[in-house]
Amino acid sequence: MEIKEMHVRWTFTEDALGGLPENRDIYREYIASKAPDAEGIEDEVANLGIEGAAEKGKTVFPKLPDGTPFVYDYQIRGFFKSAAGALRRVKGSKSAKMSAYKRKIDLLVFIEQRRNPIDMHGMLLDECTRPLRASTPQGERISIACSDSVPAGSTVDFTVQMLDGDLEPFVREWLDYGKFNGYGQWRNSGKGRFLWDELDKDGNVIGGNNA
Repeated sequence: MEIKEMHVRWTFTEDALGGLPENRDIYREYIASKAPDAEGIEDEVANLGIEGAAEKGKTVFPKLPDGTPFVYDYQIRGFFKSAAGALRRVKGSKSAKMSAYKRKIDLLVFIEQRRNPIDMHGMLLDECTRPLRASTPQGERISIACSDSVPAGSTVDFTVQMLDGDLEPFVREWLDYGKFNGYGQWRNSGKGRFLWDELDKDGNVIGGNNA
């Protein structure tokens, strides 16, 4: 079986916010409620994302033992699903012609490394605090949300693996969508927007939209 690979670098043009609950008990409770069997937990996270768990407490980036924040493979695939879902509504886009896009991403599009480090290029991890407003049966509710924030200019390198090479134009279109609506918490406000480069095996830029 021939696997088509793309070596990709995201460069955040806006600060990106972490989406993993800092309180591990909250995270476990949320995932367990969605997938009681251990084998289903990872699939539930990949399909549903973990944003729903972020209503309580601070949200963070997972970190390597040396403290480097990173992005999980399933979070990148979750971005692909979000981008594909949005672009299906855009007349003339490639994604508008794709049926069962979530299933195709689940079964045919993968990220090679489980953990993909974020290079902050000497900058420091920060925090973003903002109010959340929601209408409830008891009336308007306002709470405070706080998230890890990696600065604009940070980069993430990863390799996309496609079991069907015909999906490559779609992957490129999804990556292009990141300049409009990016990765992480509060992305509808503009947080987490990025441009991307395609790299060769030596790390040289050979494509993308980060010109």
